Amino acid sequence: MKGQYCHSLTEYKRLNTKEVRIGDLLLGNGNPIRIQTMTTTDTMDTDATVTQTIRCIEAGAELVRITAPSKKEAENLAVIKKILNDKGYNTPLVADIHFTPNAAEIAARIVEKVRVNPGNYVDKKKFDFIEYTDAAYAAEIDRIRERFTPLVKICKEYGTAMRIGTNHGSLSDRIMSRYGDTPIGMVESAMEFLRIARNESYHQIILSMKSSNPQVMVQAYRLLVQKMDEEFGECYPLHLGVTEAGDGEDGRIKSAIGIGTLLEDGIGDTIRVSLTEDPEFEIPVCRDIVKRYNDRSSQTEIEPISGGDKIILPYNPFEYKRRETNSLHNIGSTHVPVVVADYKETETIEAKDLSAIGYKYDAVTDKWNIGDGAADYIYTGDKTIDFALPGTLSIISDAPTWQKSKNKENHYPLFNAAELFDDVAKGQYPEMSDELNFIKIDADDEDATRLAILSPIFEKAVLCVYASGQQPLLSIRRLLITINETSNRIPLIIMVNSKDNTVDEQLIDLATNAGGLLLDGFGDGVWLWNHMQHIENVKATGRTYLEVKNNNQFLNNTAFSILQATRTRISKTEYISCPSCGRTLFDLQDTTAMIRNATNHLKGVKIAIMGCIVNGPGEMADADFGYVGSGPGKITLYKNKEVVKRNVPSEIAVNELIQILKDNEVWIEPTEA
Repeated sequence: MKGQYCHSLTEYKRLNTKEVRIGDLLLGNGNPIRIQTMTTTDTMDTDATVTQTIRCIEAGAELVRITAPSKKEAENLAVIKKILNDKGYNTPLVADIHFTPNAAEIAARIVEKVRVNPGNYVDKKKFDFIEYTDAAYAAEIDRIRERFTPLVKICKEYGTAMRIGTNHGSLSDRIMSRYGDTPIGMVESAMEFLRIARNESYHQIILSMKSSNPQVMVQAYRLLVQKMDEEFGECYPLHLGVTEAGDGEDGRIKSAIGIGTLLEDGIGDTIRVSLTEDPEFEIPVCRDIVKRYNDRSSQTEIEPISGGDKIILPYNPFEYKRRETNSLHNIGSTHVPVVVADYKETETIEAKDLSAIGYKYDAVTDKWNIGDGAADYIYTGDKTIDFALPGTLSIISDAPTWQKSKNKENHYPLFNAAELFDDVAKGQYPEMSDELNFIKIDADDEDATRLAILSPIFEKAVLCVYASGQQPLLSIRRLLITINETSNRIPLIIMVNSKDNTVDEQLIDLATNAGGLLLDGFGDGVWLWNHMQHIENVKATGRTYLEVKNNNQFLNNTAFSILQATRTRISKTEYISCPSCGRTLFDLQDTTAMIRNATNHLKGVKIAIMGCIVNGPGEMADADFGYVGSGPGKITLYKNKEVVKRNVPSEIAVNELIQILKDNEVWIEPTEA
């Protein structure tokens, strides 16, 4: 490939992958990006599983995964499949295997695909660190080969496909001991199993690199593509997903950032959005993500990146490092990325309007209450504000409006790059701020590269980059790569505009285009705007839409959620919540809501809510605290990956979790809104 992990960084083109047959469904090799989900019922409850599977299929699922944690569930897949077939449903079924090779070998004879996790299929995970010599490590690989090969042979005999699904949070002790808790460890975990399968001439394989952290997830998939290309000269199809993404807006944003960033580069053959909601509600989100690429042309006018057979990028796409920039006011350098609230389309701006972006004015005390998710700048366009703002909020207005303003304290101008440099070329230097200026530039403008390179002549300038074309992430990235190549240290604000018609689609659009750039270390701020003012609750037959009634609040919350999901600015509690399955031992949705209500004021604390011991503690990855089902009506509570309290009755488990938070001095009493 001409590139380090994809065909092109500036031209949309699907990654060439081997074709895999799953029943009558073809995956990879340029076939459509397939959509799938996973049931949440007890697999032994045949009627419930069949009913839910049918709902998923009718919602649009092209594959449905069902958990098979033991032999009895694996055997019951035959009953479930027969009933579905008798009812006229022939959608391929996938058996989800974790610990039990015997269950996998049974399921492989029944369903069209099995999923195994190399972190716990043969290896054990006790969170032990063991020093391995090369000989001892090779002996462990031989043990894996001996245990895994029978499944490979069964799959080959029955024409069954297999997903080798690595999860960041469940890497084996052996992998952790040698590679650590890293993306390369995830890749090597899968590659060990893939090499065994290839030695048996078995190629009906899909791979995945899932993590609850989109940053880790994206890096792992990129490394996997590079590794397969280098070692085999070919790539296997890829299943994309952010595991334990959560629910609501946060779950959708986190999934869109991880999945969308990879799909933008043509990576990914099937996707699953893991939401803590009923599985059929995952399907519309998948469809909204995938349809962005169904009609996308491979033709583009974005200038390709030169570099011959091997492109040398001015940043490392496999390891996060924020671009080094100058510090201006509270932007750039070591400052957290800022958020700009766009009020250009708001007819009038009053003090009460700022509550939508985190500032609540109390007229009695004449004071502002400022939230953790409070915007840093407000863009007013050609309007002025005639009341005193809180000290943490600054104004950006169009240059002519700023120039006419009498009060320029915490007030800064926005210039159009093309117009600004045209004036300068004529010897006409406009009035500019001595402290801070914003220069807006269209990455799809034919002069964008020249203007961007020239922009540092204004020492007190921040570049605000957007793209007017159809592929904003690719266009903006191309321009930012050029800026990086010139060692230009001007701070950058990423501007993203969404023209989609629903809140769901806008979340995906904004999260993908802004989040994908932030994951690569680009961006000292985020500026979002759209074309939907005061969106009301939208409903459509067959799906549930998210709703929002205040557009400024929607955009501000989305901006902070994108920064949180990319781990570039933490402003709230983070929840790592599994999507539930047949192993879940309590009502996951209600419990997640209950824990969220009790703890959503704990800024920066990461809490994992896992339905069963299979998904925890391993799947909790980098959570600070964990709430894990350990038996019917029983909860085990964790600090990091250490058990603090075992088998706590579920009726008191949330209170016990709060006590653990208090014991570890991270609890603060919530304040009244």
